[in-house]
Amino acid sequence: MTPDLPSSVLLVVVGLVGVVLPVIPGLLLTLAGILLWAWELHRPLGWVVLGVCLLLYAVGGIIKVVVPGRRLRAQGVGTGALAVAVAVGVVGFFVVPVLGAALGFVLVLYLREHARTRDGRRAWARTKQALRALMQSTGIELVSGLLIAAVFAGGVVLSR
Repeated sequence: MTPDLPSSVLLVVVGLVGVVLPVIPGLLLTLAGILLWAWELHRPLGWVVLGVCLLLYAVGGIIKVVVPGRRLRAQGVGTGALAVAVAVGVVGFFVVPVLGAALGFVLVLYLREHARTRDGRRAWARTKQALRALMQSTGIELVSGLLIAAVFAGGVVLSR
């Protein structure tokens, strides 16, 4: 059986877009595309490629949480404030698609930090740090996704 390469590639590409536009489950779709390809390839190469991609996914997932988290703790941004901001961001995403997530996250984080510190400048500085960390996390996830896509592309070339 020959692998359904167009479907696999489509899932990988849509997954990469999903990293930047958090409307779809980014890297999970990418991995689903690679799983589909490996399943239909019926060769050890497919499973090795999938294994390497899963490893890259896991390492990237750990790095995308640890690196920005360490930076935020160093800046004094409270974990509780971040948790509430993320929760409101998720709700905001469904209330006002795409923009609601960012607006809810920023507004709640600022208000929580302002209530905690009673200093608007410090609260805004911490909110900006959280936004930078969020962008850094997205960048790390995108790099992970691009590495996964490169391994997949290499696997496709080797399977021909």
